[in-house]
Amino acid sequence: MTDDPKPPRIERRISSPEHRAAFAEAQASPLAHKPRLITSRSVQPSVHGSGAIGRFNTWLAVVVTKSVGTMWAAYVFTVISLIGAVALVTNNPFLILLIALISQTFLQLVLLPIIIVGQNVISASQDARAEQDHLTLTTLHAINVQQLKMLEQQREMLNKQREILDLMEKTELSKQA
Repeated sequence: MTDDPKPPRIERRISSPEHRAAFAEAQASPLAHKPRLITSRSVQPSVHGSGAIGRFNTWLAVVVTKSVGTMWAAYVFTVISLIGAVALVTNNPFLILLIALISQTFLQLVLLPIIIVGQNVISASQDARAEQDHLTLTTLHAINVQQLKMLEQQREMLNKQREILDLMEKTELSKQA
């Protein structure tokens, strides 16, 4: 086993300057860290702004994204496809045109971008939560390291006390003998 010093740590994470500053503060004074709850609502202004239109756009995108990701939406899409199959079999030009309009125009050109925006909002809130969790876990780790050092110091003190007590016992025994 060698006593080579550890190589310098290379920072490979991509994080904001704010997160790096909070991380350094959490490491420097872990007892001062206060965990924060991050919700989608607290992150939404950073995606579309905090104005009425931005809040509405964010709300609509998240509602549509969550709605499309349900079995009820799958049932609706299944019914649309079944109606399209019936239209093809019966050679009904009105139904064929209607299903083509719904599936090719609305679902692909309208619904898909809304879902992507909703995913961006959800992703931003997950990223913010991950950063806060990282700060909290780093703080807990720093506190744990401090506690382990204190326990090691206590063990050393107890060992020294044991040595002193052993010496006192030996001198007591030698006096009695």
